[in-house]
Amino acid sequence: MTFMEKVLQKAKAADKTIVLPESDDPRVAAAAAKIMAEGIADIVLIGEKDKICQLHPDLDLSQARFEDPATSTLREEFNQKYWELRKHKGCSESAAAEEMAKAIPFGVMMLKAGLADGLVAGAVHSTADTLRPALQILRTKAGTKLVSSFILIDTPQREFGEDGLLLFSDVALMIDPDADELSEIALSSAESFERLTGKEARVAMLSFSTLGSGKGQSVEKVAAATALAKEKNPDILLEGELQADSALVPIVAALKAPDSKIAGHANCLIFPDLNAANISYKLVQRLGKADAYGPILQGIAKPVNDLSRGASTEDIVGVVALTCVQSTQESEE
Repeated sequence: MTFMEKVLQKAKAADKTIVLPESDDPRVAAAAAKIMAEGIADIVLIGEKDKICQLHPDLDLSQARFEDPATSTLREEFNQKYWELRKHKGCSESAAAEEMAKAIPFGVMMLKAGLADGLVAGAVHSTADTLRPALQILRTKAGTKLVSSFILIDTPQREFGEDGLLLFSDVALMIDPDADELSEIALSSAESFERLTGKEARVAMLSFSTLGSGKGQSVEKVAAATALAKEKNPDILLEGELQADSALVPIVAALKAPDSKIAGHANCLIFPDLNAANISYKLVQRLGKADAYGPILQGIAKPVNDLSRGASTEDIVGVVALTCVQSTQESEE
């Protein structure tokens, strides 16, 4: 059974409700139809029911719950809740009503009200458009210092990572994290990997240098982040700084880092900045013909997950299933 087959199995057993705010998009609508037909999750589509069904006449969306912010009986309650949350920031009642007229903020408020378990967006909207209302309405998870993101890469080259499965972070949010932020990203990513896969995380802090072979400010940052992460969690399997081939290829690791327990066997790759992470995952996805699930956000009070705007219908189904699993794990804590 593949990783995603296991995730889909867990999602079906979880019986969760997921909001999809971008119902006009054909990929999102097709994913919604597939999710409901296969019993993966219950779906809330944000928008006018007749319009959505007319846009997608070949899809069976009859099992979905439709919520149109323009006419929903929830609007008055949501307007008031949003205003109460944001009035200390100078938000007026009219501005709150204007915000709740938008699909993603309305959907996030459904999570806040306990009417849904997770939200997936980003096929049309930017990461900022997805993340901003999540932070404003849901806020961060207790004990979380920062919100970051990761993507799960499932490559057909099974000799890498965990039978081909690797976590890349941070791929969407933290542009140039400092050493402390990078250490937090590493710790959160290790926890996310273990919770979603049931496997022990082996974390490589990536650089153009392996254990001092190169010099420079970026290398120093990664080395400092490695030390901080180990200080915060001495039990974590984490090493840095490592070049990508040192992290993944045993033969290279034996030459460059012969005493490392991680080198050659890493399944979580922590990149020094957003440039490196985002470019790398898109190259691996397209050139390596790998499946990419995410970006998945970590550190928000309830699961709100982003999509690449190049996401396929199958990618969306996968992220929805992962969101269901996230919600189940968080409700058990």
